[in-house]
Amino acid sequence: MTILKIDSSITGESSISRQLTAAIVDQLLRQRPDARLVKRDLAASPLSHLTERGQDEHVLEEFLGADVVVIGAPMYNFSVPSQLKAWIDRIAVAGKTFRYGENGPEGLAGGKRVIVAISRGGFYDADNAFEHVESYLKIMFNFIGVEPEFIHADGVNYGPEQREAGIARGLAEVERLAA
Repeated sequence: MTILKIDSSITGESSISRQLTAAIVDQLLRQRPDARLVKRDLAASPLSHLTERGQDEHVLEEFLGADVVVIGAPMYNFSVPSQLKAWIDRIAVAGKTFRYGENGPEGLAGGKRVIVAISRGGFYDADNAFEHVESYLKIMFNFIGVEPEFIHADGVNYGPEQREAGIARGLAEVERLAA
């Protein structure tokens, strides 16, 4: 089994999404100690934005070769970080992860597990007009044939107590994920 860990937060060691992705990967490695772990830090080594010149094939192959993908997705200005968007642009490739058929688009990347750790400063549910992290990632991964799972740490900018409560809720979700 290969686990691909994608971190996109720019806040380094203080990142809540990184704390959650680390906990998820630890949980997965406890279940499968023989798993191969591949790490990609999109803040430390950002991908260039998509151009007409072509794809970074190694990024796509890394994704396609993973059985489990763990993604840290902090909310920046109501959406995903631009570095995460650049990564998604590299994996959403016609003929590789989706195709257009007689009945419209068809995902080709099914059969893998995608777990997304979301950290948000406020409180957002799926019906909130300002929430464009989970909604966007759900659409994108569904489009390529994957049903993502989500872990949440919400309200982390409401003060120290709420930050700790949000982290605790996220880590509890990680524990339930393994059950």
